[in-house]
Amino acid sequence: MEEQHIEEVKSFKELNICESLIEACDRLGWTAPTKIQADSIPHTLEGKDIIGLAQTGSGKTGAFALPIIQALLDEKSPQPFFGCVLLPTRELAIQISEQFEALGASIGLRTAVLVGGVDMNQQQLALGRRPHIVVGTPGRLMDHLTNTKGFSLRTLKYLVLDEADRLLNQEFEKALDDILKVIPVNRRTYLFSATMTNKVKKLQRACLRDPVKVESDSKYSTVDTLKQQYLFVPAKNKECYLVYILTEMSGSTMVFTRKCDFTGPLALMLRNLGFRAVAINGRMTMANRLGALNKFKAGDCSILICTDVASRGLDIPAVDMVINYDIPSNSKGYIHRVGRTARAGRSGVAISLVNQYELEYFLQIENLIGEQHFNICDMH
Repeated sequence: MEEQHIEEVKSFKELNICESLIEACDRLGWTAPTKIQADSIPHTLEGKDIIGLAQTGSGKTGAFALPIIQALLDEKSPQPFFGCVLLPTRELAIQISEQFEALGASIGLRTAVLVGGVDMNQQQLALGRRPHIVVGTPGRLMDHLTNTKGFSLRTLKYLVLDEADRLLNQEFEKALDDILKVIPVNRRTYLFSATMTNKVKKLQRACLRDPVKVESDSKYSTVDTLKQQYLFVPAKNKECYLVYILTEMSGSTMVFTRKCDFTGPLALMLRNLGFRAVAINGRMTMANRLGALNKFKAGDCSILICTDVASRGLDIPAVDMVINYDIPSNSKGYIHRVGRTARAGRSGVAISLVNQYELEYFLQIENLIGEQHFNICDMH
């Protein structure tokens, strides 16, 4: 496997992206390539497989969507079922689908989103329209490959495995293996992951051919514009401290908890106290999750109480503050949570409420990113 680094690139034109796609990037506000895009796109345009190690917010979608759409544009007639993107969450699948359609608007690019929690019949109708790109979660895609008459990925030219470290959870592993058995071996494969775990290495060996490895950042880090604070509080008083912080500091806020069952009651308590709060977790129906997310994005609600289902991939443009109501047991999860704020050069605040039972988790986070990044939260 090659490791490559490309000199800094200032424009998409320098990457040999075609004019219609450069215009589409401008419409989306993508003025210059990110590091992961600049490092990977030259290799993808040469027809190479890619392993991209990149954190959330690094521009991964452009790194795989632009070369796939450019290849589709090079076809004499755009071919249906040309690419497939596999992801771990429903919201991320919908978001990636929207970005593909926005970038491919000049050729009327069509996508189909195949995720759980949505009626199979609607998705079968979308597949009947012969989309160019299929975006979905492994389980639901396998359901359609097994049960939807006339649907196959025999003509597939591009496969993307995004958030691969999460795709390799037990719930997805069997479906992913089954999918890899029924799609063409002769294809281009792009694998993107935040971490290079042993499972990701195994997957790389199984489905990529002589890949080029590119990294947007070799170590775990948080951005310089993020102000990180912590507060030691007794477990029984956490809710009081949360209310005080929300009272003192205004703005768009994401509050992360560990348990799905707690998001609803916490949001209800805050609403009863006059805050505009809404909850999102993995057990809600797709419609309810999207409804809550859209309210928060639109500014109808200023506080989103969420689990780690909202920590990665979701494009929420302006989050002023992240509060870790519960400290994540996986220290890398902290990076993803606080990555929801201070994006694209903006400033942001992350406050972690640490109780007596979570000290070990917090020390692991300090060890990962360096304790000098943290200041004690001033409550006065």
